[in-house]
Amino acid sequence: MNIKEMFQEKITVKGKIVIALLLLVIIVLGGIIAFKFYDFTQNNPKFCVSCHLMQPAYDAWATSEHKDVNCHDCHHLSIAEQNNLLITFVLHRPTSVPERHGKTIVPWKFCVSCHWEKNEKFPEAVKINNSRGHAKHYFMEQIECAKCHGYITHRFTAEERFCVRCHENKEVHGAGMENLACLNCHTDRTRDNKPDRAKCLYCHGDEKYQKEVLAGDTLDTRHHVPSQEVVDNAIKITIAEKNGAMAFDCYTCHKPHVKARPDWKICLSCHQNIPITGAHQMHIESMGLECNSCHKPHIWKVTAAQAKKDCVMCHEYRDPKKFLM
Repeated sequence: MNIKEMFQEKITVKGKIVIALLLLVIIVLGGIIAFKFYDFTQNNPKFCVSCHLMQPAYDAWATSEHKDVNCHDCHHLSIAEQNNLLITFVLHRPTSVPERHGKTIVPWKFCVSCHWEKNEKFPEAVKINNSRGHAKHYFMEQIECAKCHGYITHRFTAEERFCVRCHENKEVHGAGMENLACLNCHTDRTRDNKPDRAKCLYCHGDEKYQKEVLAGDTLDTRHHVPSQEVVDNAIKITIAEKNGAMAFDCYTCHKPHVKARPDWKICLSCHQNIPITGAHQMHIESMGLECNSCHKPHIWKVTAAQAKKDCVMCHEYRDPKKFLM
């Protein structure tokens, strides 16, 4: 091999090295670019808004409770589904988002990964483990989370009266309750989610009931506490705490989904023999009195002091104890 051949071979080796290095740089840069692109499409919510149809959804997400949650933490589409959405957008140029945009209506299993199970990425996520309302609707009725949380795009806290979307004709009537949030009354405190006495007395009683209800730290009190205006305007009642005749829940007599104030005849559903007991028959049939004419709501027992004040308006005082004889 002469010098010329050795020089040409040396150039060839160097050329191969340069080409190899260039290929390596291209591969590395290509890999970095590919990773950046993949990371952008899979982990950056701004990728979603590159489609103009998503701007309203993006704006709603940016101001929601989930603004720190990446789109792909909740929305899981396969590569085929993603490509199908892309092709649909490019070829058909839709002007609005269909009601069910692929599988982006989030299945419950992704919701419970944070709100039931422990998720290290979102340790502060509100848990529904002790919520009887969720137990009823989610576990027993198997209603998808998005039915209540997300029926309006990226609005996760349900509106105050969202329940009536399913529970038709369950509006409340009278006593200023028409615009109350459903969860102002219904509560996780009880097994059947109906309001217990303390929940009613949150508005209709004194401050001690408010403290009792708030101390329970149930989901209904976290999201739908009655406003101070509602509390101030509510009719206040007095209940005989000790030896009181009424030891059951308020809804036993009050049916706010039908009529807030009970008809006195509801008393007879329990006290069936009262109309023919003692002097009741004369007062009811002859005088046209109703139960609450003598029995003051929520106290009910007629005391001697009350008889001396009220009964004497019609006749001379008589001992209330002899009324039933």
